[in-house]
Order: sequence, then C-alpha cells, then structure tokens
Amino acid sequence: MPWMKWLPWRFFVRKFATAHGFLDPMSVMARMQRFAEPSEVSEPIELLRAGMVFHARALINSKVIQHNLDWVWPYWIERQFNPRDESFIPRAFSITHCNLSHRNWTAVGIPDCEEMPIVDPRGLLTPHYDGWSVDAWVIGDEGEQLIPSQLKTCDQRLEMDENTSVVTESTLGELYLHNRAKVELDSDDSHCLLELQARSAGGGWLVVTLRPCNPEGVSFVHKVRLDDDRRHWLIEEKTAVEFDRPVDRHLASNYRHGDIFLRLTEQAGQVHGECEVGMATAAALFRIEAGKPLHTGVKIPLHSGRRKSKLPASWQDNLQNHCAMSVPDEQLQFLYDAAIRTLVLHSPQDVYPGPYTYKRFWFRDAAFMIQTLLHAGLVERAERALDQFPHRQKHDGFFHSQDGEWDSNGEALWIFDLFCQFTNRPLKADWREAILRGARWIDAKRLPSDGSRCGGLLPAGFSAEHLGPNDCYYWDDFWGVAGLRAAAAICRREGLENDGKTFAAQAEDLQRTIDESLADAAERLGRPAMPASPNRRLDAGAIGSIAAGYPLQLYPPDDPRLTDLTEFLMDKCFVSGGFFQDMIHSGINAYLTLHIAQVLLRAGDARCVELMRNVARLASPTGQWPEAIHPHSLGGCMGDGQHAWAAAEWVAMQRNCFVREEGETLILASGLPEEWLAETSAGSIRFGPAPTRFGTLSLEITPGGNPRVTWSANWHRAAPPIEVRALGHIPVIAAPGASTVELSRQ
Repeated sequence: MPWMKWLPWRFFVRKFATAHGFLDPMSVMARMQRFAEPSEVSEPIELLRAGMVFHARALINSKVIQHNLDWVWPYWIERQFNPRDESFIPRAFSITHCNLSHRNWTAVGIPDCEEMPIVDPRGLLTPHYDGWSVDAWVIGDEGEQLIPSQLKTCDQRLEMDENTSVVTESTLGELYLHNRAKVELDSDDSHCLLELQARSAGGGWLVVTLRPCNPEGVSFVHKVRLDDDRRHWLIEEKTAVEFDRPVDRHLASNYRHGDIFLRLTEQAGQVHGECEVGMATAAALFRIEAGKPLHTGVKIPLHSGRRKSKLPASWQDNLQNHCAMSVPDEQLQFLYDAAIRTLVLHSPQDVYPGPYTYKRFWFRDAAFMIQTLLHAGLVERAERALDQFPHRQKHDGFFHSQDGEWDSNGEALWIFDLFCQFTNRPLKADWREAILRGARWIDAKRLPSDGSRCGGLLPAGFSAEHLGPNDCYYWDDFWGVAGLRAAAAICRREGLENDGKTFAAQAEDLQRTIDESLADAAERLGRPAMPASPNRRLDAGAIGSIAAGYPLQLYPPDDPRLTDLTEFLMDKCFVSGGFFQDMIHSGINAYLTLHIAQVLLRAGDARCVELMRNVARLASPTGQWPEAIHPHSLGGCMGDGQHAWAAAEWVAMQRNCFVREEGETLILASGLPEEWLAETSAGSIRFGPAPTRFGTLSLEITPGGNPRVTWSANWHRAAPPIEVRALGHIPVIAAPGASTVELSRQ
C-alpha cells in the first residue's frame, strides 16, 4: 500500500513495544539480518505466512495437549509426549508444540482429484485438507481397549491394485481392527471410504470417533449431530459422514466434559455435541457379537467438485504404458511402484510436493518432479504442469513462486527444454515469450562484476531455504547457467539464432565467473570441494552445489570439485547412512542423499547402490519418505509427511541406474546391484518403455555368468552412442546398430 512508504510505522511499532517492556523488534530484526548477506528479500512472505499458520496451530497445541493427556491423541502426540519414548521432546521453554518426531502420513486419492485425504501411521483418517479426523477403536466387554494410536507397533501397508489403499491392522490380545482407507469416484465426484472390520472374542464395540485434531495438531470442531436415521453425522450443520448402517449407540462430548473416550461406559445416548472451544468429540458405536467379525463402512463426501481433467480417472488408465520396472528385489520394486503413484496423485494439474504441509507450488520441486514425470513416460501430466508456468511469471520475466529465490528461472527454462528434448516436439507457442523473458531476467539479475567475492554472480537470496541465511548461493548460479543454456538450445531449434547466440554467450560468461569464484574458494579452503557460497566454509549447506553434477551435468563425473565435495558430505554430513541436513531440516534427507548417489552413479562408484539401499530402509511401511527423518525415531521431523519430491528422486534414481544420458551418450545398466546380474533364479530384469533425450527404449537384462543386455528403441533421429557400464563388469561400447551386448566380469 503506498501510504505504508511514508507512514512512520517503524516508529510506532518500536514505541508500542518498548512502552510495554518488550524488546525493540526493529533492533532485533536488524541484528538478525547481520547474520545474512544483504539481500532485497529478507525472507519470502510466502514462508512467513505459512510459518505463522503453522505456529499458530502449534501455540494452540501447547494450550490444549499437555493439559489433557488423558485424551486419545494422534500417534505422534502419544509418542512425542511420552517421557519413556525415544520420540519424546521436552516442552520446557517451548511456547509451541509441533509434530517434530513423527511427521508421517500417506495420501489416498484418485488421479486428478485435488482432495488428498491422509492416513497417519495408525490409521487416523483426515479426509479434508487441514481438517478434523475420523478414528476407530475396539472396546471389549471386559474393559479391554484397542486404541491404535497408543500401540507401539501395528501392520500398515499400501495396496496397489485397481485402486490405491492404505490398510492398517491393529491387534491387542483378542481384539482386532482392520482399517482400509481409499478414495472412489462417485457420479463424477469423489468420496473417501473407510472400510472397517473388527473382532472381539468376548464381544464388544467398534467405536468410530470424530476427532478435533489431525497429524499437525488441533483442528476445531464446534458442532456434531447424529441425524434422525442414525446413519449420518452432521458436522458444523453439514452432512459430513455417512455410515453404512444405523448407529447402535451414540455419545458426544465437549472440552469441558473431556474426550468422548472418557465417557464410553455411559449408557445414556447423546446425539448432539456442541463446544464453544472447538473441541467437540463424538462416538458412533456398533455392536460386535462374541466371536463374530463386524464389517462396516464409513463414507465421507469430499465435495471436490467435478474433475476438469481430460485424462482418465482410473489408476489403470493413468498408468497404462508408463515406464515399468521389474527387478528381483521386492522392496525396491514396491518403492518404485508406490513412488509412481505418488507422482500421479500429486500432479492433478499443478504439481505439489506433498498432500498436506506442502500442498502448494514451488518451481524448484516442480522441476524435479516434472523431470521424473518425463522419465516415467507420463508426458501429458508433465505438459499440463508446464502449461501453468507462464501464468506465474512476472512482467520482468521472473518465474515467481517465492520472493528471493533466484533459482526458479533456471529451473523453469531447464525443464521446458528437457520436455522438448524428451518428446521431440517443437516449442509450444504459449511458452515461447515466457522462455525469452525468463532467460533475459537471469542475465539482468546478476551482480556487477566489481571484483568482490560475489561479483558477477546472482545476488544474495533465500534460495533453497535449507542452505542457510541469505547468501549468494552457487546453487542459484548453477541453475542460472543451465537455464541460459536451455534457452539457447531452444532458440537454436526454433530458428531464433540471435537470441540463441546471446543466451549461449551469457551462459558461458556466468559459468566462467562461477569457475573463477570456485578457484578462489578452493584457495581459501585448501581443497577443491565447492562450498554453498563464496562466503562460506564447507558445511551441510554445500549440498546445494551438488546440483552441478546432478541433475545439471555442468561438470564431468570425475571433476575434482564434485568428487571432493561428495567425499566431504559423506564423511562429515552423514547419519545412519543418509545425508543429514543440519540447517533447518535437522534430519536425514532421502532426496538429498539420492542427489549424492546420482553423482556417484555418474562416476561409476558402486557406493551409489549402498546409498540407494540406505534410502530404501528409511521408507515408511507404505513406501513414503517425509522431507526429513528423525535420526532416532526414524519418523518425519520436517516438512510434509509424504514428500513427493523424494518419491520423484527415487524413480529418477532407478531410471538412471538402468538408462541415463551422459552428454551425447546413452549409458545402460550402470547402477544395478551386482548380485542382480548374477542371480538367475529370478528371471529377466526389465525396464521400459523409458523416454530419453534420444528416444524411447525398453531394456531387458538376462542374468548369469555373462549377463546379456538387450534393448529395443524408437529413436528421434539417428541412434546415439551406447555404452553398457554394469558395476563389476568390463564396460562395453555397443557397435552401431547393435541391440544386445554380453558382459564379462572384471
């Protein structure tokens, strides 16, 4: 607002704060900013807004949870607030209580539906984004209580057949509960279905309960009522839950009277619950006869609106002809198939890096996810997501998802070019002007070449947010080079020769500036490993500089700057076999570990397989990774509990182990575990049809003493040079026109 520029609001804020005995906020902010390099954006307003919402709920959590530990809470609370549990976090001076040790959940849904209900590790279902939840318990007639969130162990799995379901099975003595959550299409809209099966040897009750909370904490419910036919819950006066049979008993409670769990023995039914605090709970009870299983269903309309997509709704149709993998390792096979479904679910139009905490857009996550959509052969999804990019571009050419992040233009241009190469299609007319303006923005954004440490580089910014305080990050510069080179390549193909030459020259000038800066950094640090920025020592933030090796391939695989950086990160920044990001995330990062594995893969280093297996071991039982993983609880400690970027990196890693581009050469079978190639009992190993920059190919490997690698391809043009570099075997350069090679042990 213009008046804010001349109104002395800083004076009033300072005056008000100091008059009430608070620290001067302007002074505090000024001191905080001294720890970062001067930047036009201190912190993206988008992150500040999201952080305020996050901690507002966490503040409410602190006022509710610790004073009511006799309630039944979600799994993360039951463990995080238990002083005997390794997930316990002391509260002491913390004014907010966040989920920091079990940020794990799995989304269910159907392709192209924006609603993505989430299921926590004990079956708690949150059907609507950031809303209330539905849980299920079994209470025996002798007083036994099967409360899944209070169990240390249970069996949870992801089932992938004609639909995608999360199944949670819990057992306590002779009590048993089977919980299946999924989403189905109904009259061109969708609903969430919770299928429950309960048993109690001596008889008892299945309790379906409304919870004013979810995997992030409190989520208010003010009114709940069972309607006259005893088959529907009206929540906030709207029909929200439908039972497949009349409720046998019903109870409701509010905050003052305590959790409904504490009142389950009451015989007098109550069909209506109202709570001014917003902590209304309710229980629909269904009788379990002794020794007889009870089956019941709970249906929750998602009201997501009619699907706008022209793509089919069924999972089978969406996955038809995708790049499939068949390997003898059941865990790796399952994780690949689950990750493919995660990508489909999280690309309803835009691509989202998560179904809950991160259900919003970043160019950074989008670039990596769209790359993998291309790897997986999901071209229509990739194209549809790219169609949204120009709408997010500002008039000056900045591809904007967050302020102060100067990597986005390079990422957008790089993925536009990759799409055109993979599909062998000309540039879409709607993309052309956005690409030209985006490339011009990169060069215009660079700092003056004044001889300073950051001279000629992109300015200090917030960048990838987990690299540290605002700084001139090499991550941004590497993406800038890649973006300019991508724009130059696009222009050459489109006949825009002058623009192509200009962008190519700008790319080489920026690359030269980076190399000179890295040379200065190497002299300062006494080793070639690349730090996060020209101003930094080597630390965990240096992970950002791995981008020069993967995915951008700006340097050859054996470049000492890359290899030494990899050794530094693996030596100093690994915990439990994975990269531990000290900054902000404070957890093990699956996707960043895989970035390092990709650099090792390019170098022919067999440790890439070890890192891949380490990441596999960190996956949840449903085949998901949170953004960052607690080193002790092994639950999520940062970000979304189902991180779609991590899923994308898993697919990309498997793909590159089978087939990858190195410059103008196609490399086959370079990351497959050696034991797969020797194991003959499991049959052939297959991968494809796999799109590449040169065309699409399908790969088959016959294990044995001399493994045979066979491929069939549909090339865009002439076949590229092909090399087979299987670990533990002598590399083979395929003869022109060949479609099979036989390998020999080294």
